[in-house]
Amino acid sequence: MSAPQHDPKKPQSSTVPQAAPFTSKFVEAGNLKLHCLDYGIEGRPPMLCVHGGAANGHWFDFIAPGFTPDYHVRALDLRGHGDSEHMDPPAYFYKDYASDLNQVVEELDLRDFVLMGHSMGGAVSLLYAATYPGRVKTLIIIDSTVNLSAERIAKLRDVGSRPGSSYASQEELISRYRLRPGESQAAPEVVHHIAAYSSHQTADGSWRHKFDRNVYATREISDGRPNWNRIKVPVLLVKGDRSDRLSPEVYADVKARCPQAELVEVSKSDHHVTLDNPSEFIMKVRPFLQKQ
Repeated sequence: MSAPQHDPKKPQSSTVPQAAPFTSKFVEAGNLKLHCLDYGIEGRPPMLCVHGGAANGHWFDFIAPGFTPDYHVRALDLRGHGDSEHMDPPAYFYKDYASDLNQVVEELDLRDFVLMGHSMGGAVSLLYAATYPGRVKTLIIIDSTVNLSAERIAKLRDVGSRPGSSYASQEELISRYRLRPGESQAAPEVVHHIAAYSSHQTADGSWRHKFDRNVYATREISDGRPNWNRIKVPVLLVKGDRSDRLSPEVYADVKARCPQAELVEVSKSDHHVTLDNPSEFIMKVRPFLQKQ
């Protein structure tokens, strides 16, 4: 455990979103040690946040301050991401992530909790809620279709099969860091913050992105849509207004399978909604939570 931390590289000005202080912890998930950011506050209803592919828990740093007054907020690093353990041989299927999530929930004894997942983390959260019912009270899925096309999967596998870039310094990596996919609307200071926490120094002294590239190289073709048929808890879908992932057709399919699902749209946002417009994200999500 460590003391609450902020971005160690660059202080933020008052004109951009402020990242929440956090405590860095590790949680046992079977034989795995998974890293978790704990934003506090003990004794309040739990909220667990799950990031997307090649990301990490810091994707929630800028929205956590909007929920800690009412919730004990945590963000998990999935296996192969952030400061969690990598798998050798690779084991990065949705069922693996969902099983890890179940073990973390049991280890932390989370009950009646809010589960929030972005992109791939949304697919993982949906699978968890469908496979391990009983503990999730409310499900929030952020800009996730849970059904990537074969073409998109092929592109991800192609990216993952390459060795990836290496940088002489962390400063060089940060300066060249970009949020993908989509055209992120995040403030430069926000991107800087994410880049600092998404990089690590290797044994040879170079700097690389902090995730196992096998996460992409072994990405499976999986249709998560039938999982919606098994979801009985309140559901909120959050769409970036510049993203096409949660299209009207996708939402109509979700509603047909899960009639209680609601949709909100966050302006000035592409795929990385929690980074592009965290203030409006909080403003759009809080009313949904308050009525549950």
